[in-house]
Amino acid sequence: MPLQIVHHPDYDAGFAVNHRFPMSKYPLLMEALSQRGLAQPDALNTPEPAPASWLKLAHAADYVEQVLACEVPAKIEREIGFPVSPRVSLRAQLATSGTILASRLALQHGIACNTAGGSHHARHAQGAGFCTFNDVAVASLVLLAEGAAANILVVDLDVHQGDGTADILRDNPRVFTFSMHGDRNYPVRKIDSDLDIALPDGTGDAAYIERLIGILPYLSDMARWDIVFYNAGVDVHADDRLGRLSLTNDGLRARDESVIRHFRAQGIPVCGVIGGGYSTDVPALAVRHAILFEVAASYAR
Repeated sequence: MPLQIVHHPDYDAGFAVNHRFPMSKYPLLMEALSQRGLAQPDALNTPEPAPASWLKLAHAADYVEQVLACEVPAKIEREIGFPVSPRVSLRAQLATSGTILASRLALQHGIACNTAGGSHHARHAQGAGFCTFNDVAVASLVLLAEGAAANILVVDLDVHQGDGTADILRDNPRVFTFSMHGDRNYPVRKIDSDLDIALPDGTGDAAYIERLIGILPYLSDMARWDIVFYNAGVDVHADDRLGRLSLTNDGLRARDESVIRHFRAQGIPVCGVIGGGYSTDVPALAVRHAILFEVAASYAR
């Protein structure tokens, strides 16, 4: 069985090429996956928009209705970083549903990845930081509500702290949130995860991997996890314009290999989401995101 990949063409909401959020990375990522032989018909899965009932498990009902109606207050739109148009609303619904679908495929096959997701700044009451809905938080709560999982671990290695995920899940004893991120980066006001590791500016491959490998046994010893949500943001790369860390492509590969190998060796399903990446060289950015899928494919069964 090839690596199961979740994708929808409307993950690209058609932003201008000079927008700080590089929407064109989504079709370019699919091109990169096709070039690597990973986007075969028997590997691809297409989500439907997430229903409001799923979204309201994690988000305030009034905010969900504002997004679905494209009537988000201007103040919140400014915090998100773009207007919530019909295409943006649809994209948020699809990306969230995509992570739910990927999590179900991971439970079935051991590992699966969404070509979007990782919108970890969306909090309970509103979106923020280019994130409209928090797909990992919604997916976690859907799996718990359906009885598909009882203990969930979130491993967030995006360069930015997962404040929204922490906000939504902090009172849920069945989900443990871990974020390793740049210390001097967005958001200015962090919301404590269950475990946070803040790294200094300029952290490179060796120091990063050493810190990560040191914490993984602690995480896996805490509980018998039914699934791990892995946010593989590539904004930790040295060439990312919104990151302050200094990983290389080899460092990204070593990071993804360390996480996936560790949990799959214990038989724990892994659901990968791509997280952030903001390089102005979008084709190079797509290649960085493709590393997650290359590594995950070697663990597919």
